[in-house]
Amino acid sequence: MAEEFEVESPEEFEDMVKNGDLRIRKALVKTILKNLKSKKRHHHALSVICISEGEIYDVTIDKKDFQHTLETTLPSFENEELYEDCSKIVGALRYLRKSKKK
Repeated sequence: MAEEFEVESPEEFEDMVKNGDLRIRKALVKTILKNLKSKKRHHHALSVICISEGEIYDVTIDKKDFQHTLETTLPSFENEELYEDCSKIVGALRYLRKSKKK
């Protein structure tokens, strides 16, 4: 099940992304870890409920972006001292790098 975020406007969500909101990063990592071995290319990571527009936007992540997303997210998790999650991310990166070589 994808995470849901309720925001007043699309701009508020854009600001969350620009500022590296940890909740968004956690949702992406959770989706990646859950779908590491999946054959599907796109995975639903989160839904953004925009109150002012009365719309829901679904955000997906492309399997091709898994490695890059994990690499760029890892420092945030280290800064927040989420070491258990860091360990899972490192394991997933090893798996993805090993899979690429095949």
